Amino acid sequence: MKKLIDVLTAAGQPPRVYRQPDGSAVLLLPHGGRVLGLFSPASEENFYWTHTDLDAVDTAAALFAGDQWHNTGGDRTWLAPEVDFFLPHYPKTDVYFQQRSLDPGDYRPVQDDEGDRWINRLACVLSRTGASVDLRIAKSFGPAANPLRYERPGPAESVEYAGYTQCTRLSIVGEGAAQAGPVGLWNLVQMPHGGDMIIPTYAPSAPRTLFGNVAPDDVSVEPHCIRYRMHAAGEHKIGVRACAVAGRIGYRYAAADGRAALIVRNFSVNPSGEYVDAPWSEPSDLGYAVQACNVHSGLGSFSELEYHVPAAGRATGSVESVDVSQVWAFRGPAEDVDTISEQLLGTK
Repeated sequence: MKKLIDVLTAAGQPPRVYRQPDGSAVLLLPHGGRVLGLFSPASEENFYWTHTDLDAVDTAAALFAGDQWHNTGGDRTWLAPEVDFFLPHYPKTDVYFQQRSLDPGDYRPVQDDEGDRWINRLACVLSRTGASVDLRIAKSFGPAANPLRYERPGPAESVEYAGYTQCTRLSIVGEGAAQAGPVGLWNLVQMPHGGDMIIPTYAPSAPRTLFGNVAPDDVSVEPHCIRYRMHAAGEHKIGVRACAVAGRIGYRYAAADGRAALIVRNFSVNPSGEYVDAPWSEPSDLGYAVQACNVHSGLGSFSELEYHVPAAGRATGSVESVDVSQVWAFRGPAEDVDTISEQLLGTK
């Protein structure tokens, strides 16, 4: 953690460190409003993936100075539908562009009667209508105690734990807010490549391939779980509808020294809500709450754990959307991590 802090500070982007009551450290990078690092009290090893350019001051400074997407890594917030916010020439898909008002945005710290938050005021253009929508994204962070602390037997002493709670509030502001959009929150965590995504489901549900060529052997559909082996070269993505998913996603990967790591995201699912993200080729195919993106390309080598939040705006009856989620991260001997996976996800 110290090295990453030193590099970012020297590159002109000093991070903030939030220490939780249990000793967990959340490393927040205001540039992009990202949780760039998550650390247990016992380790300097980041649970998240960060861009290799952040390994040294000169490459980090060049990354921040460049006009390309500043994909630093970690946990970020985007907006859906993807075709409106990231494909400016849609239905052509030859250009993928991150509107800079969204990422990195301009997150500013605010302290008021609602607490300590990071706020980004932004305007984005929706590609299908050409309309501009005025938005406000507010993010705050708090503790997340080990969810297994009251279980018997309790968490193994050999397993490190770190966690946090994230609250994200999206508001459509300005004249005509109720008819703008729709716009949905989209939270994404980037983690080291080569692990398995575990998506608990209420019933067997085959995911849809959203892009790329996902090998059939890399995805297995079980009675109450979808398992995605994320190791392939290229860029590939699957999606799962809200009706099937159980509100948790896990990602298990190999950590240092032969140990295993497990990251679990706990979030709310409302199948009655409007999940507005869809495949590029079929924008009317709505309802996807969970996505998993495998990247091993020029963008880097990482796996993304993604979930969506019901949209606000046009036809939803609301101009605001609020999401509260937890991240629980564990690292330790493989057999102990597998036990935790069974407890939290129903499978290892």
